[in-house]
Amino acid sequence: MRQIGRNTGAARAASGKGAKAARDPNRPACLSKPADEAGSAAPWERWAPRHALASGLHLVATPIGNLGDITLRALWVLDSVDRILCEDTRVTARLLAQYGIDKPLDAYHDHNADRVRPVVLAALRRGETLALVSDAGTPLVSDPGYKLVREALAEGLPVTAAPGPSAALTALILSGLPPDISLLAGFLPPRAAARRKALAQWAGLAATLVFFEGPSRLAAALADMAAVLGGDRPAAIGRELTKRHEEMRRGTLATLAAHYRAEPPRGEIVVVVGPPAEPPALDSGDLDTRLDALLRQMSLRDAVAALAAETGIARRTLYDRALTRQRPGH
Repeated sequence: MRQIGRNTGAARAASGKGAKAARDPNRPACLSKPADEAGSAAPWERWAPRHALASGLHLVATPIGNLGDITLRALWVLDSVDRILCEDTRVTARLLAQYGIDKPLDAYHDHNADRVRPVVLAALRRGETLALVSDAGTPLVSDPGYKLVREALAEGLPVTAAPGPSAALTALILSGLPPDISLLAGFLPPRAAARRKALAQWAGLAATLVFFEGPSRLAAALADMAAVLGGDRPAAIGRELTKRHEEMRRGTLATLAAHYRAEPPRGEIVVVVGPPAEPPALDSGDLDTRLDALLRQMSLRDAVAALAAETGIARRTLYDRALTRQRPGH
């Protein structure tokens, strides 16, 4: 694996560790080193255990916006590894420069992973100590790394994690929606038909749903959620979480869709949707009305799947009913 020296220049230019510690007005208490040994150490060095970092692959969570959210353990790991694998070496170099860490950086992302992964595995077999980070948040959560971890585990190579910031968990606990049972669904498909099909499979799931979405597609995605999951479902939109202009907007899917259609957002977005209410028993007329509404919005198959999840009625029964509704005269 080649070392990318030009991407660590900013880290080398940062103030020394002693200077960093000297201007820190809130030095944490020393947990593992005597006070006379810790006076000029960086905060994570004063915290760090006496043993050396174990070899293997370390999955390290990095801040999603606020640099202060990085953990002491994450800094110790990043300062101790042989090299760091990252999505964008420029982004990670800026993070390391903030804390005076100078380590070789290698790019590992969706476009080069198939080529780089064998090289990384070979390094792990040799006993190297590597860290994997994403541009922000916890690696593997809608970020590269899953195949690398899977293959390393299959070979019995050591893999561990230094947990920390996560946009999904931050949005979930700020949403005001039930966090005890939740599903992280990641990014929805960009096209409306595929997006509605994906949503239909979760329509009746008794869980809070968490999605990532881009600002340009948010209004359309919320409109599809309102159509498939129900416009009165409670939801919350997390924007720019942990940053200065953090926003959590709460409401129903219908009202949120209308708001963001009128005011397109900026920044990173997390959508949290509450679980469905206990479905009331539908009489024949109400069932047909709901079925007709779904058939106007999606294919017969997807409409049947969504209504089956919503009501608990057998798909075969709903399918036959839908065919009847589509015949001339209905």
